[in-house]
Amino acid sequence: MIRKLQQKLIVVAMGSLLLVLLLILGTVNILNYRGVVMEADHVLTILTENGGTFPKEYLLQKKEYLSGKTTELPYTSRFFSVRLDADGTVLFVNTEKTTTVDDAAAADYAARAMDRGDERGFLEEFRFMRREEENETTLLVFLDCAKGLSTATRFLLTSLGISAGGLAAVFLLLLLLSKRIIKPVSESYEKQKRFITDAGHELKTPLTIISADADVLEMQHGTNEWLQDIRLQTRRLAELTNELIYLSKMEEEQGRLQVSLFSLSELAEELVQSFQTLARAQNKIFTSRVQPGLSIRGDERAVGQLLSILLDNALKYSQPEGEISLTLERRGRFAHLAVYNTTAQPISKETLHSLFDRFYRGDPSRSSQTGGYGIGLSIAKAVVTAHKGEITAASRDGRSLTISADLPL
Repeated sequence: MIRKLQQKLIVVAMGSLLLVLLLILGTVNILNYRGVVMEADHVLTILTENGGTFPKEYLLQKKEYLSGKTTELPYTSRFFSVRLDADGTVLFVNTEKTTTVDDAAAADYAARAMDRGDERGFLEEFRFMRREEENETTLLVFLDCAKGLSTATRFLLTSLGISAGGLAAVFLLLLLLSKRIIKPVSESYEKQKRFITDAGHELKTPLTIISADADVLEMQHGTNEWLQDIRLQTRRLAELTNELIYLSKMEEEQGRLQVSLFSLSELAEELVQSFQTLARAQNKIFTSRVQPGLSIRGDERAVGQLLSILLDNALKYSQPEGEISLTLERRGRFAHLAVYNTTAQPISKETLHSLFDRFYRGDPSRSSQTGGYGIGLSIAKAVVTAHKGEITAASRDGRSLTISADLPL
């Protein structure tokens, strides 16, 4: 449990940091790219409004043209323009302000831009803008944005590299410090488990003495309702103590199971036969479907306890003359165990989420009849977790319950 808590802490922290970094990087780089596009569109607007060239210096210095730019704009901009007639025939090409594109290449760029049908956009490293003029001609101006795009790309790669390095550093720090962060929780959890185990062992002695004293009193004075009640409550308390000790041991000794290779199919068949008699005595329909030949490596006693808990739980909480079924089959690399039963009371989603909690009972009013302590499914979960499996609870219609456990084959 503590290891899972540590892993969850690292995953949540790294996930949160990654989300924040992606949001920041995305926003900054999008704004950076938009800045390149807006600057290019501003220059293209000046060029298209002036026939594919920059206006004279005194016109360029007008506020609506410069917008904070310097008068060096005509000398730092590399562009070319193409004029087409209504049929798409090239009328004029101006490549004086660029050395990387000749007239033929410029005409090809213009044809590709016309095929796209967009008023503005990118063709490779060139940003273009199209303007329909009054004499039914089309002016296309292409601005070389290689420098701006290259700067934006370098900024993106640099920010990604720095962020990746920061993530790696935070990950290493979390690996080193996460144990210290969860140390109070770990210590509290260990004390809780130790208290349960120690208290359970300490309770065994007085319970044994009480039971023995009840036997002596019965021999001296004969049986009566008070002695019977003492025996009943002593037995119930002893059962609860044993279950708590077993649960604590399963959680403490997940890595120290008595592991062996055994037939899960044969174990399931044996327990099915045992519970068939109980089901018939309670007028309940019990069916089973066990795929033969399924073997797992694990603690046979613990897995037997798992099967007994699930079948006992199904019998206790199924409705009178209800249906119970056990299914065991292979699903990929797992042995899939499912125990189904109809229920006397409706099952809500909140109940499903709490079924594996300690001392939880979905129907507290019937606890005295069933004799349950609300700890059986907690033990079942501990057994499955110790075998690196997964256990879940589901209800198809709110009037039935299916407990499913997947154990690695």
